[in-house]
Amino acid sequence: MQPIEQVRAIAERVAASRGLEVWDVQSRREGVGHVVRVFIDRPGPAGTPEESVSIEDCEQVNRELSTILDVEDPLPFAYTLEVSSPGLDRPLRRFDDYGRFSGRLAKVVVSEPVNNQKAFEGRLRGVDHDTALGDIVLLEAPNGRLHRLPLRLITRGRLEVEF
Repeated sequence: MQPIEQVRAIAERVAASRGLEVWDVQSRREGVGHVVRVFIDRPGPAGTPEESVSIEDCEQVNRELSTILDVEDPLPFAYTLEVSSPGLDRPLRRFDDYGRFSGRLAKVVVSEPVNNQKAFEGRLRGVDHDTALGDIVLLEAPNGRLHRLPLRLITRGRLEVEF
């Protein structure tokens, strides 16, 4: 198992013990040296602040994860550990993300035009499966038009922050 995969496995155990999940793990060389970032999330739509990951969640996971990493020492270099949430304007990466955040505003970019456009903004209305097109993301434009975007064409998707 690669070192970063070991970090992910450890982080997943720690997050699960707190009812959370690991959204992503990144390791990057930056000006201050290596930084290992662990992004945690709370399962479900996280539509309200109470349902989102809190600063306390990040602190607790960071503290516990740091202790285990110090003991197991899976990384062959010195690093700074950061634990945070993916944010309110998180990228949408998986098919499940588009269904999970149904009802939220999003921006989506596709690699090939769909209905003569490549960039879409609107409210996610869930997901579907079409035998000809495969997995489909449903996005309702502000004018009420429902776009059916094939997941295989989506190059970038991101939630928009609503106030």
